[in-house]
Amino acid sequence: MSPATPSYERIAFVASPIAEAREAFERLTARYGNAQPDTADVIVALGGDGLMLQTLHRFMATGKPIYGMHRGTVGFLMNEYHPDHLPQRLAKARVTVIHPLLMRAHDNEGETVQFHAFNDVFLYRQTYQAARLRILVDGEERLSELVADGVLVATPAGSTAYNLSAQGPIIPISAALMALTPISPFRPRRWRGALLPDSARVRVEVLEPEKRPVAAVADHDEVRSVCSVDIQMDHSISMQMLFDPGHSLDERILREQFGY
Repeated sequence: MSPATPSYERIAFVASPIAEAREAFERLTARYGNAQPDTADVIVALGGDGLMLQTLHRFMATGKPIYGMHRGTVGFLMNEYHPDHLPQRLAKARVTVIHPLLMRAHDNEGETVQFHAFNDVFLYRQTYQAARLRILVDGEERLSELVADGVLVATPAGSTAYNLSAQGPIIPISAALMALTPISPFRPRRWRGALLPDSARVRVEVLEPEKRPVAAVADHDEVRSVCSVDIQMDHSISMQMLFDPGHSLDERILREQFGY
């Protein structure tokens, strides 16, 4: 027997504050209602990629499927906006499962904080001086010193964001990989980064943290003046993103590799 078509009768809408998204929110809630998020079958996000990241974080503990419609600036993670036949579109949507990174940042005061990131975790210099970083993977030193503006670890979903701008590799969404990519490296001059299994544990230690302070960011959460950061994929959290047939995240990432 074929699996039953999922039912998304109770829809909760969230929207960014821009006029385009608010107009869509009013139009769609008037037509389809607006369930409370805790009782909804699906979350529909109206905005751009920034709102999608906020929505993923907001509903991370619930595991509810999320369907985005582009009513913002950048819409790589969103579907096209059409107000008609939304329940039918949701029923036909394909599921992409993604996992976030877990960042544990240790600062110069001895405090440790942790945040999740669906796109990337990156470290960057806080002053005019380049950062000096030591990189370990699964407890083994892989780079004794990276002199650069910083370094990042990206998920497959985030590989087309900051990682791509930093000349990092695009990763197919279903690949069990993470990208480790330097940001404006000075030494080793020819080091372009590495592809790591998504089971890897990455540790970045800041050399000369007082003289060359470094900040760490997980999506939109920032920690200043860190001395070391531990990064790994958190497989205990699985988020379902819904995409229209023919417009899946896999297809979009494939298109990016051919420049369109």
